[in-house]
Amino acid sequence: MITPKFMRPLAWLVLAGIVFVTISPIGLRPHTVTTVDFDRALTYAVTGFIFVLGYPKQWKLIVLLLAVGAIAIEALQYFSPTRHARLHDGIIKGMGAAIGAMAAHGLLKIRARKAAPKAPAEPASSSAALD
Repeated sequence: MITPKFMRPLAWLVLAGIVFVTISPIGLRPHTVTTVDFDRALTYAVTGFIFVLGYPKQWKLIVLLLAVGAIAIEALQYFSPTRHARLHDGIIKGMGAAIGAMAAHGLLKIRARKAAPKAPAEPASSSAALD
């Protein structure tokens, strides 16, 4: 079973990788076979998912911080001469983060429900036993 103790450093490493790829020169940006918007959303969805698995009780804060952080990291591109910051890109990233974080939260709720012990069946009526 994957534990929060394992997921926490992984989440921070993934986020550091995102920051590097976002502000590095355009030539260092990885190339994939999908559209850039899909890449952005998927990358942040995975990041949100991993963060919630690492910090399950703070899932709402993670959604907020990753969504706002996505726009802030996008704005860092103003400092790179080969990059251009766009609000559209930050919004796509923020939405991806929210989707991934909420998916992880839902998965954790399902797992908790399945792991919860079943309550014993209550007797039909205690007054019937007294008659």
